[in-house]
Amino acid sequence: MKSSEIKELADKELYEKIDFIREQLSKQKMNHVISPLENPMLIRKNRKDIARLLTEKKKRSLSK
Repeated sequence: MKSSEIKELADKELYEKIDFIREQLSKQKMNHVISPLENPMLIRKNRKDIARLLTEKKKRSLSK
């Protein structure tokens, strides 16, 4: 997810996206422990996406 895409999201969409990706990440971590994922880099990608989304959330809260 690119920063330009994140900036276009409404506040509600941003919060929903954060929750959705966090759920995905927890499921991926659990599945990876049980049996290795085909592409473990997805875990890293999701962590970075969450960080980008949280950064945008923080920027918006500081600008209000």
